Amino acid sequence: MKKRLVSLLLAACMALTLAACGGDTAPAGDEGGSDDAAAELTATQKIIQEAQGMTLEELAQKAIEESNGKMFYGVGNSSRGKSALPLFIEYLQTIDPNYTMEFEWQQPKNNKIFDQLTADSLKDTGTFAMTLIQDGNQIESKMVQTGILDTFIPKDWAEANGTTAEEYEGYLPLQTLNKIFMYNNTGSKTYDNCWDFVAEGEHALFMDIDSEIVGKNFLYMLTRDDYSQMLKEAYDALSADEQAYFQPTVDEMASEAESLGLGENGKYALAWIKLWVGSYNAQTDDGPICNTLVDKSATDQSGLIVYSKLRSVEESASVSKNNITVAAYNDGYTGMGGFGYCHYLFVTDNSPLPWTACAFIAYMTCTADGFSAWGKDIGGYSSNPEVAAENEEIYHHETGGMAEDGTTVEFAALNDHGYDWWVGDGKLVLEDPEYCASVSFTVGSWIEMLDKYSAG
Repeated sequence: MKKRLVSLLLAACMALTLAACGGDTAPAGDEGGSDDAAAELTATQKIIQEAQGMTLEELAQKAIEESNGKMFYGVGNSSRGKSALPLFIEYLQTIDPNYTMEFEWQQPKNNKIFDQLTADSLKDTGTFAMTLIQDGNQIESKMVQTGILDTFIPKDWAEANGTTAEEYEGYLPLQTLNKIFMYNNTGSKTYDNCWDFVAEGEHALFMDIDSEIVGKNFLYMLTRDDYSQMLKEAYDALSADEQAYFQPTVDEMASEAESLGLGENGKYALAWIKLWVGSYNAQTDDGPICNTLVDKSATDQSGLIVYSKLRSVEESASVSKNNITVAAYNDGYTGMGGFGYCHYLFVTDNSPLPWTACAFIAYMTCTADGFSAWGKDIGGYSSNPEVAAENEEIYHHETGGMAEDGTTVEFAALNDHGYDWWVGDGKLVLEDPEYCASVSFTVGSWIEMLDKYSAG
């Protein structure tokens, strides 16, 4: 039952993301099963279609035949692909001890991964075999609709999620990561509603939307009917005095919401977005934000950052993970606790090693060892419920990380409540690539016109 629940919740993050992609870029779906659609498949997509009927072990044999003694190039937003590849090679060597493969993993900075993949796609045979990539909006518009990247759904992954490659509609996520609201608790201030973070005088620390584009996707998602309704409900839970501060902005946004074609509660979403963009203290990375918030000198400061950053904090006289409170963990907290986005895995359509790419992707998504490069982090949840359960048995994230006696929870903020909780009670706003792409011009253009807060 729990496994099925995880599968259903994962569907909320991953469903409907390929509806606009078409049969030529979505070999996971049969697009009606016509012979014409099958004829349109590229050479790599034909391999993917065959690979989707194979187990990891069968894919491993194909990978060994294809890439033994060769060079494998991968590219991704996460540097940990470099940690996963040698483990994958070791796995293949358990099948064939004589297998060898050299590899290089690149991590382009400043959102250049899309330019790099686009340039590589112009070659008959590309350099990169596969990619691990984030930002559903640009993936949808620049990578999938253009036929540069192909989705491969491993058979073992699909079965663990109670589906098949043919039935599944969406990209393949390695994991969902969350950025969550947290605050320094050394003072008296508390945050019991997501509107508190845009209240008068608040300047939450946040990685600027021009530095990390998924932050923009978070704002796009707030305008979707279900999330704008959530913001309306959180607004209704505020006191009359609190509402009085926000009401003029809400009223001002009514006409904007109508012109942007948003639903009846769109004005609440636009009001929150306007107040957020006009107040957050822009930073260039989540690491420095975390370092600031855990110091006792950061009394009453707040932020929206990647949850996993807390695990790397080293305790000292002035710094402690106990100085941080995760807002959504407070009893009675109302509204969104943060937002979630995925790291997606794709095979490049001109992949030089498509079988090896498929096997590597299956290894990362279908085994705890393959996911181990990311598994130690709180706030990162494998999209495979079986791997997620095995990973939790290893790292005990949901008990805050065990102390040496095996029982004591050392730091309350590290008590990761898990994916199910975050997308349920935690009201995590989940990125939907198709929706983000559909509003990136309208809502996106509107966001670009907003005045930003300047700490100086």
